[in-house]
Order: sequence, then C-alpha cells, then structure tokens
Amino acid sequence: MSRLDVVNARVTYRKVPIHILEKFAFKDLEAAYRSFKEDRMVKECVILQTCNRVEVYIATENLDSKKIVESWANSIGLNTDMFEDHLETSTGNDVIKHLLKLASGLDSLVIGEDQILGQVKRAFDSAMKSKYAGSHLGLLFDNAIKVGSKVRTTTGINKGTVSYGSMAVKLVDEYLNGLEGKSIMIIGSGESASLVAKTLRTHKIDFMVTSRTFERAKSFSETVGGKPVFFEQALEMLNTIDALFVATTAPYYLIPFERAEKAMRNREKPMVIVDLSNPRTVEEKVTTLKDLKLINIDEVSALVEKNLQVRMHEVKDAERIIEDGIYTVEARMKRLEAEPVVETLFKKVNTIRQRELGKALAMLDDLSDEQKKVVEQLSHAIVEGILSNPMDILRKASEDGDKELMKAVLKLFKYER
Repeated sequence: MSRLDVVNARVTYRKVPIHILEKFAFKDLEAAYRSFKEDRMVKECVILQTCNRVEVYIATENLDSKKIVESWANSIGLNTDMFEDHLETSTGNDVIKHLLKLASGLDSLVIGEDQILGQVKRAFDSAMKSKYAGSHLGLLFDNAIKVGSKVRTTTGINKGTVSYGSMAVKLVDEYLNGLEGKSIMIIGSGESASLVAKTLRTHKIDFMVTSRTFERAKSFSETVGGKPVFFEQALEMLNTIDALFVATTAPYYLIPFERAEKAMRNREKPMVIVDLSNPRTVEEKVTTLKDLKLINIDEVSALVEKNLQVRMHEVKDAERIIEDGIYTVEARMKRLEAEPVVETLFKKVNTIRQRELGKALAMLDDLSDEQKKVVEQLSHAIVEGILSNPMDILRKASEDGDKELMKAVLKLFKYER
C-alpha cells in the first residue's frame, strides 16, 4: 500500500510585494500543469492564483520540493534562485491546516474576506475538470471548501470593514456621495494601495494609479487594476482629481500645502485626500483649504480597529471549526491508504464469484432468466456480506495507523503488494 504525500509550495503577499508577486504567476495554466505532471511521481496537482498569492498543491509518491521549484521556475522563465527568499512550503498535516485556514479567510490580507473561498473552489473545479486533481486533493479541497463555508455561515468573521483600503474607500464614498463618475487617483504600489485598488475594482469604479517609476505603476495595474499614469503627469493633473489615495513610504511630503493649494484654485467642487502613508506624506496644513477634506491613517485605523475587534472575537470560533475540519481530513486521508487494497480484494473475490457463478448456472441450465438473476444477486450479497466487515476494519486500521492489524487482514486475504 502506498500513500501519497501532499505538499504545498507558495509565494504570497506575506513575503513578496504585490508588484514582484506577479513575476511568480503562471501565464499559461495548462502548460504549468503539464510541466508538474511530467514528473511521474506527481499524481495530482491544483494551482491557485490570486492577486495576493500563487500556490501549488501536489499529491506525490516521492516528495521532492526541489523538483517542484524547478518545474515552477521553468514554467514562468525564472531562475530557481528567485524562489529562495520568497517560497514557503508545507507538507502533510501542515498542508491541511494551511488550506483550511486559507479557505476560511484566516490567511488572507483581510481576515475573513469572502473572495478567497470562491477562488479556492474555482481553482479546484478547474483542476478536477481537466483531470489534474483526483481523490487525494479532491478530499482535501472538498473539505476545505465545506469548512470555509461553515466558518462564514456560523461566525461573523466576514462582517464589517477591516482593511485600511476598503475603509478608506468607504469614507471617501460617503464624503463624495458616491464614487461613480468621479476622477480617482492612487499614488503608491504597495500593500495599502493594493487594498484600495481591489476595493475600487470590486465596486467597478475606474481609477488611475501612479508610482515613482512608470514600470512599477504598469506592473501594479496589470496585477490589481487601474490605468497607469506617469508620476509627474499625475501631479500636474491633481486639479482634476476628486479623490486621491496616497499610500507610499516616501520620507517627505508628496502633497505639500503649496501643491494642494494650486490644485484647489478656481475649483468649484470638493476634493478628498486619504493619506495611508507612514510616515504621512500629505501636509496637515492642507486641511485649511476650502473644500478639501483630508483623512489620515489614524482616522482610518481607529475605525478599522473597532471593526477588527468585533471580527477577532469570531476568530476563535473559526479556529475551533478549522481544528475539527483538520481532524476529519487527517482521518479520511489515512483511510485513503486502504482504498487500493479494498478495491483489489473486491476485484479478486468478484473474479472468483463470476467463475463459480458460471459453473453453477451451467449445471442449472433449465433456469429461467428471472431465476438466474436471483442466483446472481445472491452471489453478490454473499460477497458483500463476507467482505464488508473486514474491509471496514481495514479502513479503520488505516485511519488509526494500526499497522499490525492491517498486516493481519492483508495476510488473511493473501494480498500481495
């Protein structure tokens, strides 16, 4: 009996900035799947890609993380050295724990977010449809999706706004009485800028994005959305902007008072600036300008923290559901080890059943079709009755890791590996 090892290799927002993360993404998923499956030891594969992560789940007969990295690197045209500081890997039960937490929203940039569950489901469905995933990863992903759904329906972990980006967009939306048709600009290409961009994109709101280099703005827009704009051009068009989100790490004011004052001259409509930078990159003095509203990171943080406290109370309940799910998957994974044996033994006994049934029917040649059917059903019932309990015992022994009992059952049936 051979049990497949399950391994997860991933590059995520935890170790890689968004604009670099996209370098690890697979442009051609089919080609990527074929590359991983070229290794005969790899039996199943699921690839999950989102704005914040690229993950590969593999069921293999021989765990070799180096080969996984080589296949990944070859598929995207990167040197394997690029993975050294960015790649995270999990094996065995750690994979189960990671995927269940991920599907439940506990590993997301925004705790409890809903999108990831749908992304996990679509990735799995696609792999199953293309026959790249099978019983091992099927069991893992099926249960992860069930646990993720249960966490959301039985806890309030996905309620309330808890990301700086989504809260910032919410405040601007309230101040401007809606964002539809407004001119919106994001300065920055990091984590906070990404959250703002994804919130705007979710609500189908158009926006522009700029960064110190156009290449970074372009890479950001390809990954998260928005129209890339040259930095100097963006500063020149501030007088046309209704909402400006600034999320950078610049050690100076990107929007000093003089620049804001110039933008507000001869302007008859309000403007709102959200400074999500740390340290701040919008001069506080701009609040003295008529029709200009400044929302700083402290205001956003206070509201996020309030909602986060509510949501964090739900994390413990979510973790309990996940722990139960991990136990269930671990047990079912262990039972899978026995299935090839069960299938082989049933086939072996069924061959004997068919042979002896043929002999019996030949001796009883005057039976009607209905009578023959009854005899055949009887033979099936006898096989089921004899094998059912021993096979259940074998599955349970596999689940419990009782190797001695497993050996005894196999010896009784003269099973040869």
